[in-house]
Amino acid sequence: MNPYENELKALKRSGRFRERTVRDETLIDAASNDYLGLAHNKELHIKACATLSQYSDHAPKASMLVNGYHPIHSLFEEALCKANGFEAGIVMGSGFNANIGLIEALVRKGDVLLMDEEYHASGVAGARMCEGEVIYFPHNDSEALKTLLLQNSPKRMIVAVEGIYSMGGDLVPREIIELAIEHKAILILDEAHSSGVIGESLMGILDHYGIAPTPLMIKMGTLGKAYGSFGAYVLSSKHISEYLINRAKNVIYATAPSLYDTALAHHALDYIQSHSKVLREQIALRQNIILETLGIRCAGLIVPIEIGDNHEVMRLQKQIKNELGIHVGAIRQPTVKKAILRLIARLDIDAALLAQACERLTQIWVK
Repeated sequence: MNPYENELKALKRSGRFRERTVRDETLIDAASNDYLGLAHNKELHIKACATLSQYSDHAPKASMLVNGYHPIHSLFEEALCKANGFEAGIVMGSGFNANIGLIEALVRKGDVLLMDEEYHASGVAGARMCEGEVIYFPHNDSEALKTLLLQNSPKRMIVAVEGIYSMGGDLVPREIIELAIEHKAILILDEAHSSGVIGESLMGILDHYGIAPTPLMIKMGTLGKAYGSFGAYVLSSKHISEYLINRAKNVIYATAPSLYDTALAHHALDYIQSHSKVLREQIALRQNIILETLGIRCAGLIVPIEIGDNHEVMRLQKQIKNELGIHVGAIRQPTVKKAILRLIARLDIDAALLAQACERLTQIWVK
């Protein structure tokens, strides 16, 4: 008996049916979010293993509030706070559960959450679970946000935006951050795709704009992208951190994050800080290649190429794979409004090969 047969058939007809495929190690990876190529850095892996070997245990064993809060967690939180200018931090299991736990805990009855309409699905899931009112504003529209801030007088106002948006690859405007500050709103910055990629110190959107964190700012970042590991973190004031420790279900009821992944991310943070100049140069080089060949100006390393048709985007992905041995993302609805090829100009892709791939794209991509 197949209770979801009709739904699966409809997905196949529309070109939206998804399948898992085991990663092909012979292909060049231009699809994943490993922006700096640190997931391939064996030195960081060796250092993480050495860190772990200093302790008698290698697993968290419990939730953070029972007995799972390990020195490895605490040291990494301290390093993140110092690097980003925040008072307190909490490491979490993943960006997805961090967003759900964060938003569900913060938005209480009588509060209003103003969320960018292109905020990540994890934030939308968290918004559906919260007790307060949720209003979505047009993507990156500072005037629309200003109107909503002036129209509402809730117990607490919370604004949720991303530093770099995962599909469009565009930055949140500085004006939106300044509006949240001006109106004394709690500001959630999802930095999954901006931390490690932009800013003078590569610490993300606040670093990029030169804006100091305020007591009402919350930074959520992931470790499975630029940091080449797995997990997430939330940085905030000590006050908000204490509140989350007492109310965020993903902190209270989940086993604490992996010690290996946390140690690996800590060494990745050290690497980014000590190599920021050369990393910025390599990022700029790839951004210039994209601009010169595809005419796309990238804020980070995400290159969205609108195709529009679900079947065509899959065909183009296969053609690029067969011709060039390069795997790019083929993103379809409902993740995006219109199907896109999502090319990631990762730093461990040779610049000449990236230029070659982009030149070929201009020949097969019908704008």
